[in-house]
Amino acid sequence: MWVSVAGLPLRLTLSAFSGAGRFCILSSGAASWKDVPARNRRGLSDFQPQLVPSQDFRELPSRVSKCRLPSRRYITNPTLAETVVQFLLGKRDGCNLFLECNPGPGILTEALLKRGVRVIALESDKTFIPHLESLGKKLGGKLDVVHCDFFKLDPRSYLVVRPVVDSKVLFRHLEIKTLPWSKGIPLKVVGIFPNKNEKKVIWKFLHDVYSCTSLHRYGRVQLNFFINETDCQKIMASPQNRRKYQALSVLWQVACEIELLHKEPLSSFDVYTRSKQLAKLEYKELLEQQIQQNLCLVRMTPRRDLFTRNLTPINYDVFFHMLKQCFMKRNAKLINQLHSLSPVDALEILKKIKQKERTKVIEMYPLEFKQLFETIECSKDYTCKWLYDDFMEDVVV
Repeated sequence: MWVSVAGLPLRLTLSAFSGAGRFCILSSGAASWKDVPARNRRGLSDFQPQLVPSQDFRELPSRVSKCRLPSRRYITNPTLAETVVQFLLGKRDGCNLFLECNPGPGILTEALLKRGVRVIALESDKTFIPHLESLGKKLGGKLDVVHCDFFKLDPRSYLVVRPVVDSKVLFRHLEIKTLPWSKGIPLKVVGIFPNKNEKKVIWKFLHDVYSCTSLHRYGRVQLNFFINETDCQKIMASPQNRRKYQALSVLWQVACEIELLHKEPLSSFDVYTRSKQLAKLEYKELLEQQIQQNLCLVRMTPRRDLFTRNLTPINYDVFFHMLKQCFMKRNAKLINQLHSLSPVDALEILKKIKQKERTKVIEMYPLEFKQLFETIECSKDYTCKWLYDDFMEDVVV
């Protein structure tokens, strides 16, 4: 259950700290839940609550902030904000806590608060902070504002550029508790994917879900993001759409229930320009965007039955490896790919999962790949289940 966050300071400022972002992806082998080691609970000391004076958004300074932020898209149309809120709140599931990524001027934030839900706003640009705090006071105090970048939350790389954010530190101060995976949704995240590095973000989220790390340490956190149309099509692709269907499609569909909620033209979103002012795009840019894609609001809810006796947060990386290897030759016969992946009798495995010897990789549906992996994992006649190459861990397809 969630613990009330009443009495928290109006604003929490998260500063940089050393040692954040170190992750260990556990290696292959049949494993069960009891093998999952205890998480590293080392505290980090420089999370400093600070108060900042309130300020009206109309009085925001026009000066350029010290840190150079990439241009970001923001929802500034109240009608679009209401449309998004209707989708977010349309399916009543008992979760009334939202984490909003880079809310900017707070148009969507305000629409959510007016519906009576609680919002945690993670804003990476301090220029917007005073207005968001003022908004929270005006609308009943159900808003916590944190100055940090959501997309630097719990980085998986050892070589990330600081500052970074540790979700354990952040959520401890917000008094957010873990909800068991088999229970409901503890938290809903809403935002717009960054213009750059979108593909890396998509893969990081996948690793976080399967490894039960970062936000998913707290349960089946639901993700609601505007992403570009091409990536949306890849995530939702099936064998009928062979051009888009890939390992990424399988991994997301095995992990989550995925719903396309809404499509919106890029021209509906404002950007925050180099001069640090919210502005409509120039006419030339608008013409260029008319031939570009829409942004798609996609809901990704982790499945209750994602983890089983044979697919766990310990051996999920082998499942990733299997799929990446298979899709390197997507039009090849599955049996031929299995010979290079596992010493287990490939023909016997195909019989167990009721697939034909001539079945191709591209013809397999996501849940059939999961069945294939689990069947190999539970093969009792073989001590070694996989022919594993560490190099494959870095292959992104």
